[in-house]
Formats: sequence, structure tokens, C-alpha cells
Amino acid sequence: MTTIKRISTILAALAMATTLGCASTSKSEGTGEYVDDSVITTKVKTAIFEEPSLKSAEINVETFKGVVQLSGFVHSRDNIGKATVVAQNVPGVKSVKNDMIVK
Repeated sequence: MTTIKRISTILAALAMATTLGCASTSKSEGTGEYVDDSVITTKVKTAIFEEPSLKSAEINVETFKGVVQLSGFVHSRDNIGKATVVAQNVPGVKSVKNDMIVK
């Protein structure tokens, strides 16, 4: 009977460690959040690429917990606004941080 209790305790501890290992914190993402953010990043990059007025090669996109950060260089303030609007319209985006610079 004690062997069964030991095995049960070990399995419970292993399950707890696995669950906590995949949990997110304020500075790191859980596994599911990382995948979601990767999808959002790809969708934002695609939306920016499909916008003819923007040079997408000069705009960098990063996502953390649904918050998209745009950085890089654009030719005008209008392009900054357009890229921000395009990113905000992508499903799953909670907010957009704009760190783009006009050349």
C-alpha cells in the first residue's frame, strides 16, 4: 500500500510541476500564449505586407500577450498611422505600441 501512495505522490508532484512550468507570468508567456502571439504577429505582418502604401520590409512586428509592438522606419507620419490602424484591425490584437520612426 505504501508503494501505491509513493507513486501517487510522485505523479501528483510531476503533474503540478508540469502545470506550473507552462503557466505564464507577468514577464513570460505560457506555451499557448506564445503560439497565439506568433499567429497574431504573422497576421499583422501579412496585413502590413498587403497594404500597398507601406514598405513592410522596414516595419518590425513583435507581439507579447496580445500587445503588438511596431518598430522600424517609414517615410511619413501617415504611414505610421496607417500601420497602426492595420495592426489594430487584426483579430486578437489587444493594443498596439508604436515605436516607428520617420526617415
